Amino acid sequence: MALWSMHVQHVPLGFVFRSRSKDDKAPAGKAPVTASDASKQTRDPQAPKGRPTPKRSEAQSQRRSVANTKMSPKEARARSREERRTAMERQRSALASGDERYLPARDKGPVRKYARDFVDSRFSVAEWFLPMAVVILVLSMVRVGSLQNIALLLWLFVIVAIVIDSVLTGIRLKKQLAAKFPDQPRKGAVAYALMRTLQMKRLRLPKPQVKRGERP
Repeated sequence: MALWSMHVQHVPLGFVFRSRSKDDKAPAGKAPVTASDASKQTRDPQAPKGRPTPKRSEAQSQRRSVANTKMSPKEARARSREERRTAMERQRSALASGDERYLPARDKGPVRKYARDFVDSRFSVAEWFLPMAVVILVLSMVRVGSLQNIALLLWLFVIVAIVIDSVLTGIRLKKQLAAKFPDQPRKGAVAYALMRTLQMKRLRLPKPQVKRGERP
């Protein structure tokens, strides 16, 4: 026992249970990457220092914001006016040609287009309201009792004719829209068409795309 105890040495517990260091885990022959080596790696020239490369949309928005910040208030107002002028010019061209891309919101969509074509393809009493109103006004100004009575009767006849024609047009159009566009919103389309009938055909905007008697 004395001889055995002389050869036994105390081993520290830390040596037995210690974990392998990062240097031990690294493969042999490969030196660990240091901070100085990492800083020498290539980096995207557009990426901010120490940050990943930005997305394309983010880069574009950053460029736009930089461009806007360089503009003076006077230049920004001038640019805004130019953009509005261009949009209005496109809208006027669309009203004349019927281009759906640049029409105002109230005129867009297949439902509104069909309502316009339905009205433009038929004769309506309301479109002659203004000319007849001028004639009636002239007759009423003449100081002749018979002519003033005729003007009054004409006025009553025109009003009744417009109401009856508008009611019949609205009923027919509503049925046609329900049959052709059952799954699309049709709110306001009938009123939109009836307001169009109050204008003479050649003065309507967007310009009529169908002839009288032609089916829409």
